[in-house]
Amino acid sequence: MYRFWGQPGTKEARERTADQTLGTSSARSINKDKVLVTLREYTGPADPNDPTQPSTFKVSMETLMTAQRLLLDTGNLNVFHQSIGSLTLLDDYRRWRDRVFTGELLKAEAAGKSSDRQGGYYYPGNKTRTVGGAPDISYAAGESAKFDVKTDLLEVVKALRKRNTPTFADGYYRCILDPTAMMQLRQDSDFREVARYPGMGQINPMQPFLAPNAQFYTGFGPAYGQAGFVAGQPVMPTGFLFEGVRWFESTNLPETSIPVTITSANITNTATPTALLMFFGPQSVGIGVGGNNAEILLNNNDDFSRFIIMIWRLWAGWEILQPDFVTIARTFVY
Repeated sequence: MYRFWGQPGTKEARERTADQTLGTSSARSINKDKVLVTLREYTGPADPNDPTQPSTFKVSMETLMTAQRLLLDTGNLNVFHQSIGSLTLLDDYRRWRDRVFTGELLKAEAAGKSSDRQGGYYYPGNKTRTVGGAPDISYAAGESAKFDVKTDLLEVVKALRKRNTPTFADGYYRCILDPTAMMQLRQDSDFREVARYPGMGQINPMQPFLAPNAQFYTGFGPAYGQAGFVAGQPVMPTGFLFEGVRWFESTNLPETSIPVTITSANITNTATPTALLMFFGPQSVGIGVGGNNAEILLNNNDDFSRFIIMIWRLWAGWEILQPDFVTIARTFVY
């Protein structure tokens, strides 16, 4: 992972005199951090009785023959495709992979409180968390423990910029957030004014210029119009733009409770649920893939083709590359 030098100095510090010799010592090199990515084998789905144990996807031939619609396209079993059974397996893979990326981004919290100089965690009011502090965080009377648009969001985005966090190709950062966090943000009139306008829903990703929200893809913005909500579907909404961030709502984020005192809500040192808002720039998480991408494998022990038994498999590795490009924000649910 390559980083910039920073601290350029003043005009006077870069001025040279006639008797100086240039470039004889203290040469600079590119700043880089080596991150090792270990490839491992991953499969799915998981055992329904124990998510840590492997399982298989099994469909009987009788079910296939008597199905009222295309349950599984048996002529194309080795790749993901649009039949119901294959989409079921694909959905499992995508939800797991999203959780993997989430887990890597959450590692940024270990750096401590985010600031203008480093990534890390952020709690409403820019509070510092003391684990085991009984409570970990305290909010006095009149203080809100909900993530606020006009104070907390502006602080997070400002800190990302101060850390020279690069933006994505469209010029914006990303935020993946829990629906509960989105609900709280939408209670702000300015945020709701942008977030409430529906778009055209799912469009052909190969021809985004055909949709009214084409400016999201081409980078011209900000503009109104977010895609229709697609919870439960194996697709990603186009997101909408607000305050330098493109927002994506996800139903696949982990939930954590934290001991907190919120005086205005009569909560005293009580484990209170939080909802995630994960802000990040590009190059935050690295992935290495061995061989092909995720593939479907068939089990030949099928009792004379009376069943179809399959799994998805992936050889890959993930690691967080640059924690300073990540801010993990949480809002309390009360």
